Amino acid sequence: MAHHTVRSLLVDLSIPFERRWAGGDAFLTAFFNALSMSFPVGEQFFIDAVRAAAKALPADVQAGFADEVQGFVGQEATHRRIHALFNGQLEAQGHRNTWGPRAARRIARFQRMAGDPRHALAVTAGYEHFTAIMAAWMLQHPQRLDGAEPRLRTMWLWHASEETEHRSTAFDVYRAGGGNHRWRIRWFRVVTFFFVTDVMRQTLRNLWHDGALLQGGTWRSAWRLLFAKGGLVRDTFTPWRAYFRPDFHPLQQDEPRAAAWLRENAGQFREV
Repeated sequence: MAHHTVRSLLVDLSIPFERRWAGGDAFLTAFFNALSMSFPVGEQFFIDAVRAAAKALPADVQAGFADEVQGFVGQEATHRRIHALFNGQLEAQGHRNTWGPRAARRIARFQRMAGDPRHALAVTAGYEHFTAIMAAWMLQHPQRLDGAEPRLRTMWLWHASEETEHRSTAFDVYRAGGGNHRWRIRWFRVVTFFFVTDVMRQTLRNLWHDGALLQGGTWRSAWRLLFAKGGLVRDTFTPWRAYFRPDFHPLQQDEPRAAAWLRENAGQFREV
């Protein structure tokens, strides 16, 4: 089993940052802000799902996962804390986070219905696949954040590297608990629908607040970020689709840049 190092990021997010911190690019800023707004609620759900499902494993299997689950929980908890601080600055800028509360209501409904902890884990594995393929994209194209405020560029690349590191934890616990392919795929379809619509809704709201929604430059930037050569949607479509294969495993999508980034930027964090 893998062991995931928990790292505390040495970045001060108590100091405000520019409204368009991503090199003055309204769309890039609004999109990344939207992602961050979902993290505190989402990562708490992932922590709870992995913990509950690991507890339901037979004692000997559970013991084999103990270290990995503890590292996963530690990493997600530090992400949740850092992004809560980042989101606090967005709130001070007047942004309204509707994704977080909407996700929280959805989670509450889901938990009343779900019963078997493997359902929440299948949802978690689906979201973790999304974060892993987006993290890999970010590590492959770090120049997208070249003009960004240095603190925030570091925060996003640190987060991407750790997401890459623990990308198979939820998936492996799901399989160890007897989770099947059919439910894994069924929940991934639901996750895909909600992730895409949620990130779009919050990005549009952020752009509206920034006064950039109706500007041509905003949509040229959106096209470059998402659909042009090297764009996010274009580059992640194939790895996204791979999840539907019965023989899929997250480690098939190796991303060595994560380990390299963590090695080269060791001065930016403290190991816990």
